[in-house]
Amino acid sequence: MSAAEIVALAASVSLLAGWRLYLVVFATGLGMKYGWVALPDQLRALDVLANNWIVGIAGVGAIAEFFADKIAWVDSAWDAIHSVIRPLGGAMLSLAIVDSADPTWQVASFLLGGGAAFFAHAGKAGARTLVNASPEPFSNVVVSAGEDVATAGLLALAIANPIAAALIALILVILSLWLVIAARRALKRLFNRVGMQPKSGGTG
Repeated sequence: MSAAEIVALAASVSLLAGWRLYLVVFATGLGMKYGWVALPDQLRALDVLANNWIVGIAGVGAIAEFFADKIAWVDSAWDAIHSVIRPLGGAMLSLAIVDSADPTWQVASFLLGGGAAFFAHAGKAGARTLVNASPEPFSNVVVSAGEDVATAGLLALAIANPIAAALIALILVILSLWLVIAARRALKRLFNRVGMQPKSGGTG
């Protein structure tokens, strides 16, 4: 695997950790434990993920996140709690994947992973805050299910083609951030219009 592919793999896995940290850790650990997928040599540095305790904890976390993510406001609270956990997890995954003895590469990969995970988390949390504000519950479930499918699919693609997965994940994160900005601008315009409406009231 080339240096570019290693960096792309670290970036894509870190981005996905910003969406579904526990699912990424669980799927990677389970795949390594049972040899279900031909993981790149660089991921062998993550042997600790195949530990039974780690797989079990990540599995419980993935199940909890699956259900918490489908309930409006519980999802927002979950995202708030994980504002530090996801970036830190993404940074550590990136550091382990790069697996370089050079301290410069170690620091760079840690910052790359943490930044990528935080970027993805910020886009997800911001977009989901707007979705959660909807009074009906179906949009939240649909968006959450879409994130589940996208995470699983991109994780598989990251192992098979790291560069393609990194590009797709980056596009999705940029799209989610753009949606947040666009929605906030639309809400601001709406509030401004409402505020400019003359107050109703008659004279006696």
